[in-house]
Amino acid sequence: MTNSVLGRRGRSRATGSVLIVAGLMLAVSGCAKSSLTTGSISGASKKPVSQLTMTELQQATQYWSKRYNRNPKDKRTGLQFATALRMTGRNEQALAVMQKMVIHHPEDQQVLASYGKALAGAGDLQKALRVIQRAQTPDNPDWKLYSAEGAIYDQIGKPEQARLKYRKALDLKPNEPSVLSNLGMSYLLTGDLRASETYLKQAIQLPGADSRVRQNLALVIGLQGRFPEAEKVAAGELPPQEAQANVAFLRRMLSEQNAWKDLKAEDKS
Repeated sequence: MTNSVLGRRGRSRATGSVLIVAGLMLAVSGCAKSSLTTGSISGASKKPVSQLTMTELQQATQYWSKRYNRNPKDKRTGLQFATALRMTGRNEQALAVMQKMVIHHPEDQQVLASYGKALAGAGDLQKALRVIQRAQTPDNPDWKLYSAEGAIYDQIGKPEQARLKYRKALDLKPNEPSVLSNLGMSYLLTGDLRASETYLKQAIQLPGADSRVRQNLALVIGLQGRFPEAEKVAAGELPPQEAQANVAFLRRMLSEQNAWKDLKAEDKS
């Protein structure tokens, strides 16, 4: 089934069926990846956060947990621990850590930024937006904060404001795959699958694009009914275990939201 076969009504219904899932992916891409810490949360490994396996993330969480318990006021330790917690889905605990960090470092821009991301992860989007805006410095703006701000705007149903922030981020950091991915997901949330696919295809070709960008692109292609192509994108040139996990994720996201069924019914009609 091509893009022309899938009508506007079918796209809207299919997109609506994955709205919540796509929003969660946006939050991860926009907030978790754009860490303001050193880029590595593992005590021994220097790999970027996005390249850590779940086992490595759990090990990193244990490592920073021990250091945090010894010195809960240390800024770097708190930021790293909160990042590790968010990356493993422990959003409430990450927020608790950052609430304490803000008490000890109330004017620190990095702490405020991480606090805003923790708030977003815990679902307090309006407060997260205010904190991230407070962390931004007009004389020296941070593209990561613009991207995180855009992700929050998307989740509260303000796509135009979201895209303005993404484009500001791209002005500061051209061809940044995480921002292009967020921009693509923004168009998915409003039902424009073609624009979404265009931005995600740009993102996936750039250095630094991680598995989440690939998952986003596969999801958008799958929503257009091009299932074999979606699975091929999800697998990509990845190690077998990661490729299998990506394909399983794609199938689960589409099937749990009944997107496969809706798209096939639209095709037959």
